Amino acid sequence: MPNQPTFISFPPLKDWSLSAAVAGILASTMGYAGPLVILFQVAESANLSSEVLTSWIWGMSIASGLLCGWFSMRYRMPLLFAWNAPGSALLVTLVPGMPWSDVIGAYIMSGGILLLLGVTGAFERLVNRLPLALAAALLAGILVNFSLDLFSKMTQAPLLGLVMFAGYILLRHLLPRYAIMLTVAIGVGVLTLNYDLSFQQVDWQISTPHWYMPSFSLTALFSISIPLMLVAVSGQFITGIAILRQDKYSPPSNQIVAGSGLMSILFAPTACHGVNLSAITAAICTGPDANPDPKKRYFGPAVAMLWYIMFGLFSAALVSVIQAFPAAFIAMVAGIALLGALEGSLSTALSQPADREAALCTFLITASDLSLLGLSSAFWGLVIGGTIIVALIPVLCLVTAP
Repeated sequence: MPNQPTFISFPPLKDWSLSAAVAGILASTMGYAGPLVILFQVAESANLSSEVLTSWIWGMSIASGLLCGWFSMRYRMPLLFAWNAPGSALLVTLVPGMPWSDVIGAYIMSGGILLLLGVTGAFERLVNRLPLALAAALLAGILVNFSLDLFSKMTQAPLLGLVMFAGYILLRHLLPRYAIMLTVAIGVGVLTLNYDLSFQQVDWQISTPHWYMPSFSLTALFSISIPLMLVAVSGQFITGIAILRQDKYSPPSNQIVAGSGLMSILFAPTACHGVNLSAITAAICTGPDANPDPKKRYFGPAVAMLWYIMFGLFSAALVSVIQAFPAAFIAMVAGIALLGALEGSLSTALSQPADREAALCTFLITASDLSLLGLSSAFWGLVIGGTIIVALIPVLCLVTAP
């Protein structure tokens, strides 16, 4: 299905459908059901205030909504956008200890790299040259500690942890599309019955963002910007585009990457760490369940735009509600929400025998607390894994050749 841009206009009544609207609402809501709690772990590890969290969620939500509206209504395709969920996991270990202005600058540089990749058309070339095993190993190394934390937190709330984990495993086989959302609902049910939850301090006022001035450093570029960009490319853009192509769409890849980069730059001062094409949840909007007519499925992301904006405007209330839950519950939800991504990343990282050693080194180094010359373990994991693939393996092949 070729991409033919049109003038921006809200979908005409003939393209409206309840099923597509529900798909858009469900797909966008699922992003808040699990991955959002990772931001609260970033805030806890870096001692960020509720004000920062409110602004962060405001920026991510509004930016995602604007991208959904622009691209879906311009290209008449179900192009769903979201924030960089794997990237937020990366920030848990990288933001603490780094000046906040440098973090904002790193977000801007990461968006700038994406913008450059899209505008120059280099995105496709990067995808073709980037060792997929290495990118997957980087992502797995970032995610593994969240899954380990899921089980370590069970000592604080064993009943809650066991019920949620067992429920997730069961739902993953019975209702895989809704497993995370239903697991969160189960956890909330257990908490309601066994813990004293109070939502009296929820702030229902319309939220406004705060603007944080950036500063730029090479340390932030190599430790945050480049890993953040690579995780977005490997974990979000490639997967999202593959899902669209699987459903017979021809998405404008370079425009999508460039638009995401530009929006990431514009909203970085609100603490938004980046927005990109949605991956797994996008399949809810692209398949026949959304609408039997593929030309009308774009109505789902168009509705998601309004949903995202609503969440952004009430981001302070969202922060208040989530902070009412125990820290152990937040950690468990984050760990469960990322289990599927961890499984897929490990499978991809170790699938090719030729790249397996390099991928394993990248995974282990990234998962460690290694920090040399002020640069993060994610950076060194990429460097050492890349060196093994680019230099060491060819040299060994030459030395051992008969």
